[in-house]
Amino acid sequence: MSEDSAAGARPDGDDKAAREAELLALADRYLLKNYRPARMIMRSGRGCELIDTRGRRYLDFCAGVAVCCLGHNHPGLNAALAEQAARVMHVSNYFYNEQNVLLAAELCQATGFERAFFCNSGAEANEVLFKVARRYHYEAGAPERQRIFAFERAFHGRTMGALALTGNPNYQKGFGAPLAGVEHFPFGDLEAVAAAMAADVAAVVVEPIQGEGGVFVAPDGFLSGLRALCDHHGALLLLDEVQTGMGRTGTLLAAERWGVRADAVALAKGLGGGFPVGAVLFDGKLAGALPPGAHGSTFGGNPLACAAARTVLRYLLHEGLIEQARERGQQLSQGLSRLAARYPKLCVGERGVGLLRALVLANGLVARELLPLARHHGLLLTAAGPTGLRFTPPLIVSAADIDEALRRADAVLTDVAAGR
Repeated sequence: MSEDSAAGARPDGDDKAAREAELLALADRYLLKNYRPARMIMRSGRGCELIDTRGRRYLDFCAGVAVCCLGHNHPGLNAALAEQAARVMHVSNYFYNEQNVLLAAELCQATGFERAFFCNSGAEANEVLFKVARRYHYEAGAPERQRIFAFERAFHGRTMGALALTGNPNYQKGFGAPLAGVEHFPFGDLEAVAAAMAADVAAVVVEPIQGEGGVFVAPDGFLSGLRALCDHHGALLLLDEVQTGMGRTGTLLAAERWGVRADAVALAKGLGGGFPVGAVLFDGKLAGALPPGAHGSTFGGNPLACAAARTVLRYLLHEGLIEQARERGQQLSQGLSRLAARYPKLCVGERGVGLLRALVLANGLVARELLPLARHHGLLLTAAGPTGLRFTPPLIVSAADIDEALRRADAVLTDVAAGR
């Protein structure tokens, strides 16, 4: 039985259009205008497909911006949330809760880190990185270590601390001076970092792959070089794996690709499979870096979020989804490369790792301006930087889904080439 028929008579096209118009009018009236959403209302989904209020179906290669790693309406995740909601959703951090404790243990055992802190989002997780970068040295008797190194094109979030780490002035415009002490370097330029490194540097904060900045992959030797510099100078290496973690690149953490271990790593997005949750995992030497009262989160580590994250982790580790991300990522990479070769006036190639990929546009094309055309062909994508069409499908994506997405992307480029 369909969702519409289960609720009663299936509305006709006019009724659906009227409902959509009504909802859009409410959005125009009441929502803050800080986004530029498409003029469509999503209503339901299953697997790699989303359906709007008009009944139009879309192949979702956005996945909530690399969030819905198990796809939509996943029965296992649904069951875990329903079961936990029927017990308790929130108890505060004045008490332990079962799901929180078990998730901390399972994440640490899976990654080799020794401590976990839970919050609600990637920006909050990166705030923790910012704070621990300085508080660790303060607790160690070196409060003068205040400088934090980050990178151009980086995106770490929109709170004031995370914004200071973000290496894109467009995100900082109009908010006054960013928090002091952060210096930005070209991504991949190890020599520039080495020349600036000194005894007052607290930490280096870096994404293994710059997702929002354009899906730029760290060059070989860069992360390991940063690790060596930090070790030599007593600074911390802190990794933002909000977008790259949780199996998306074909390893549980993207840094595994380079054999690099951070002092702490920030996670979010795919961690909850669509339910808001963030985490920071710490090396043992940072266990006392944030003593009681130094940091907290009202909703962080609540039982419902932790039940979601435990379910996601179980599917990643025991249902072959990490291996599948490698296989399907290779298929997607090859297909995008063929598209770039077929349309050399429109594309310059593809880049990425696993199921974090971008088709890179050429000839002054702007990725964001092609998104409506992709939606017209039933394909949901996002822009990464000015020229990257970003493909981040759910990790459950099938080979047939990849092929279909490539066919639809081909149709988009055909229309662009024809001037449509």
